[in-house]
Amino acid sequence: MKIIPSKRALITGFIIIFGLIQFIRIDKVNTIVPVEYGLIAIETPPKDVAELITSACYDCHSNTTKYPWYSNIAPVSWWLKKHVNNAREELNFSKWKDYNIDKRDSLKKECAEHIEKKWMPLFSYKIIHPEAQLSDEEREKMINWFKQ
Repeated sequence: MKIIPSKRALITGFIIIFGLIQFIRIDKVNTIVPVEYGLIAIETPPKDVAELITSACYDCHSNTTKYPWYSNIAPVSWWLKKHVNNAREELNFSKWKDYNIDKRDSLKKECAEHIEKKWMPLFSYKIIHPEAQLSDEEREKMINWFKQ
């Protein structure tokens, strides 16, 4: 004889599991790196470009991530933490000093290309972070600066 759980039992089970996974927290500590090690201090972009880089890129690609409210809700928090860790591995503006000149040039070219092709900022990020929405003019400013 097959026992099929009722909808109520399934929903109750889901709620219990969802509640329990909330106790599995992510580490939101940003490693402190001196400001003078960062891209903006070393490369000194114009103020408007620096602000664009900060608002569109730094939440994922630096050690100054501002974790939003939904970073407290598992399993979204797990996905977010993995995304930030992967982004920092690819490019961390806070550790710009650690990259040699050739690596910096290569990363700047990649930044220009990703912005130009509209791969960055990610669509999923722009949905929730309107400050990361770049106009064509802002996008062009960033591309030109990264290409110089």
